[in-house]
Amino acid sequence: MLLQVGGAIPRSSLELLQQSSGVTQVVLAITALFSIVSWFIIGLKWWQFRRIRRQADRFFTELERTTRLQEAYTILMKQPPSPYNRLFREGINFFNELRPGVLRDDAAAPRASLTMTQLEALKMVLGKEISAERELATHLVPWLATIGAVGPLLGLLGTVLGIMDAFIGIAAKGSGNIAAVAPGVAEALITTVAGLATAIPAMMAYNYYVHRVRVFAGELEAFGNELIGTMAR
Repeated sequence: MLLQVGGAIPRSSLELLQQSSGVTQVVLAITALFSIVSWFIIGLKWWQFRRIRRQADRFFTELERTTRLQEAYTILMKQPPSPYNRLFREGINFFNELRPGVLRDDAAAPRASLTMTQLEALKMVLGKEISAERELATHLVPWLATIGAVGPLLGLLGTVLGIMDAFIGIAAKGSGNIAAVAPGVAEALITTVAGLATAIPAMMAYNYYVHRVRVFAGELEAFGNELIGTMAR
């Protein structure tokens, strides 16, 4: 791993990379791949949560303009698919099965409130839909935690292998002065820097998106509870 005896001493990080050993380059290549995957997931989830936020704003804006259940169902089902209108559709369809004609101006439709058993069944239906939407929002987020945990370990592995190789080179040369040791140690530490540079953004993004998923699930649960309360009345 020690740079070639008598070779040019690297004057910059770029030169150090160009003169690095095969082991270091392999570790850096894997780390770079992890970094690319990490940033792809970060960008994808940012776009997904931004879209969900726009869908929520549009959904609740339209919902506030309506005063009747039939009107709300007709308008909201015309919107593009979103977690909110899917939850609304599941609740209304289940309610319509319990109270046929509730989505029509049917004077003969039963108007009695739901029983406790029916309300519990409705909660289970909505809870299942909320769990499904939470799973969709969480998709790929755990990979950020994996990359954040593996990145530093991969960098440390490259550093340990590099230092071992450097000491082997020092022993072979029979020289332990700073000029002989420094290039090899510096090369070994590059993988640690690369691992940390990969892990830090991944872990920050993971914590942020876990928070976003928690807020999103809380909004769905609050809307589901409001929907249950409306149907119970």
